[in-house]
Amino acid sequence: MKLATLQQGGRDGTLVVVSRDLTRQRAVPAIAHTLLAALDDWEAAEPQLRQVYEALNSGAIAGEPFDEAACHSPLPRTWQWADGSAYINHVELVRRARGAEVPESFYSDPLMYQGGSDGFIPPRAPVVAREEWGIDFEAEVTVATGDVPMGATPEEAARAIRLVMLVNDVSLRNLIPAELAKGFGFFQSKPASAFSPVAVTPDELGDAWQDAKVHLPLVVHLNGELFGQPNAGVDMTFDFGRLIAHVAKTRTLCAGSVIGSGTVSNKQGSLWGSTVANGGVGYACLAELRTYETIEQGQPATPFMRHGDVVRIEMRDGEGRSIFGTIENRVDTASAP
Repeated sequence: MKLATLQQGGRDGTLVVVSRDLTRQRAVPAIAHTLLAALDDWEAAEPQLRQVYEALNSGAIAGEPFDEAACHSPLPRTWQWADGSAYINHVELVRRARGAEVPESFYSDPLMYQGGSDGFIPPRAPVVAREEWGIDFEAEVTVATGDVPMGATPEEAARAIRLVMLVNDVSLRNLIPAELAKGFGFFQSKPASAFSPVAVTPDELGDAWQDAKVHLPLVVHLNGELFGQPNAGVDMTFDFGRLIAHVAKTRTLCAGSVIGSGTVSNKQGSLWGSTVANGGVGYACLAELRTYETIEQGQPATPFMRHGDVVRIEMRDGEGRSIFGTIENRVDTASAP
């Protein structure tokens, strides 16, 4: 099943069911006005939403044309946004670039930070920031949960996954070192994120959803050029069940909590074999390319995003069809504070 939120009907938008081929939609006010309301009452709402979805796909109901550009993030705001770093290759590279070892605990205990969930930006909205802040994109997979009890096991946590989405978890790299040096985590360096236009139930992914991971390439274009297509199911040290259980160790999670995978990253060996141009799978953020450049050339050569740069993030099924729609964010520094 595929769901989206239109930028209308208030700050939480209007929930619509979207056809599998992303061409038609149907508002469902009699079931739930918003996606957060549907997640809050999922046991009752899900069968009704699925009935609409099946009718939309079969042609039993016509629906309206679906326009990704009219969408907000599926959850324009929610109760919790916690982002992990499930791809240890990404952590290894960043630490290697500055001559630091990865602590052994990182391989058994997930990294996690709590981001701002009071407002996300639409998938086609600009990223507003100053160039000197070091603007970077991070292409990730995320899940939205139902209620999760404190102390849930990874298996219990995985069963609480309701929806899967993509995200551009924007990072302001030049602000990060000073914030982390305070010993209190990210804040200013992590502005609002943009999620894919469409959220899908795990069963919609078919065989690509295995072991609480999405086994498909995450495709990233920068200014129209293919930048990366790492497989989200490869080199993921901690699956989503593990990530959710980590968050739930000391607290319950409300329905609508969103948990991120961290930047998707595949092991590739070296800079010269890792770029798409050299036959590699490329990257899901600029920082990783800059890290390879630092390791092999002594300093980064690729700049962070500049005014007018555009990042495009999407995922396609085995037949090349878009699953989640497309995130497309342009950097706008003109109105940066």
